[in-house]
Amino acid sequence: MVQIAFIPIDNRPVCYTLAQQIADIDDDLHLFLPDRNLLGDLTKTADVQGILDWLENLHEVDKVIVSLDTIAYGGLVPSRRCNDKFEQIVERLEKFKKILEKKNTQVYAFSSIMRISNNNFNEEEKEYWNLYGKEIFKYSFDYHKNGYAKTSVPSEILDDYLKTRNRNFEINKLYIKWSEENFFNTLVFSKDDCAEYGLNVAEAKVLNINIAANKLNALIKTGADEIPLTLLARAIAEEKKLKIAPVFTQPDFVNKISKYEDVSVYDSVKGQIELAGAEVSSQKDADIVLLVNNFKDEQGELVMGVDVEAFSGDLQIPQKPYFIADILNANGADNCFVEKFFENKIDWNNFLGYGAWNTTGNTLGSIICCAFVKYLAKNSDINAFKKVQAVRFLDDWAYQANVRKILKSRLKNINIDELEKEMKPYEGFLEEKFDVKFPKIKYSYPWNRFFEIEVDIL
Repeated sequence: MVQIAFIPIDNRPVCYTLAQQIADIDDDLHLFLPDRNLLGDLTKTADVQGILDWLENLHEVDKVIVSLDTIAYGGLVPSRRCNDKFEQIVERLEKFKKILEKKNTQVYAFSSIMRISNNNFNEEEKEYWNLYGKEIFKYSFDYHKNGYAKTSVPSEILDDYLKTRNRNFEINKLYIKWSEENFFNTLVFSKDDCAEYGLNVAEAKVLNINIAANKLNALIKTGADEIPLTLLARAIAEEKKLKIAPVFTQPDFVNKISKYEDVSVYDSVKGQIELAGAEVSSQKDADIVLLVNNFKDEQGELVMGVDVEAFSGDLQIPQKPYFIADILNANGADNCFVEKFFENKIDWNNFLGYGAWNTTGNTLGSIICCAFVKYLAKNSDINAFKKVQAVRFLDDWAYQANVRKILKSRLKNINIDELEKEMKPYEGFLEEKFDVKFPKIKYSYPWNRFFEIEVDIL
């Protein structure tokens, strides 16, 4: 029995319940999570002391996977909003460090490099972002590129933004010191919503110089929300040295860059595989094949009306264990690819999972975790695996690629009854393909917005 404590970045289902659902695939993997009410959301900050108390009271934990933003700021969104002073944050972190030092456990951690969104949308930022978001982004871009920047952002707004940004950067440099002390088994700094230039890019370079100079077991990766799941895969698989062969539906276009990322599709795939403790291999030598449904010139974005050429032709299902990352779109499945996939009878022994959740990194990290847990499971539960996959197809395919657009076009506000009605045909389809009968499926909008749903198969 492997016992792992898992501290998510917030309470969204893809960050919280998905981890537990994946762990349930292997009866010999025991995942401990804090009570969901302790975690933060879009408007609420996590109860950090409650989480620390929970962690301190855990016994016989082999490994800890932690979003450091949860401990430092109360979550990913609060990391951009909270006004706590550097000293207050360090005090919380030192309590956390002492608890884990007493437990003498392996620590797999990640911290975000504060993003800079190129929009005037303040749902996940400070209030002034709805007026100055794009201008702050331009200031950041120009300052990094040229060493100076002109801006019309009021000085008090810009000063506040830079003060928050510098505070978070100093916290990340504190983690570098902890890494020098060998506190972390693995430390990841994540880059989210990247551009070619920006203060976040400049910070990443500084951190990378420190990592290289001190030969630390730390990495900088594009992505964010999926990284705890990739670290979960690493925690259970790094000693196995799995060999993964990526196979692309569009092999001539792997140099293209996905939306919200700053590296090529190939480098994103390679980076997530390596972060999960595995290595890229040829298909002949591989333990597992990763089938990537990639795009040609531009990644689609269904809700934004960016429709791109869908998958066509024959789908060659690998004749060895395989899993699928459907990244044709930035959020939502490729309907043509899913249709082709379901033309085949699923080999439940070799099939290790499908995902099309949000960005390329989100999709890869989450589905790698599912695949590794199933592949390495010593006491596998096929019903738990089918449940995970039903949730992913209902969310990534049914809702994100189809139902979400329908509901947004005719409703001003979220409506569970309408959601349930539109999802019903997909439930029946999956029951037939999975050869199961779902007792009851409950839907909700966890953050009260169209962007994500929670699918609970009871």
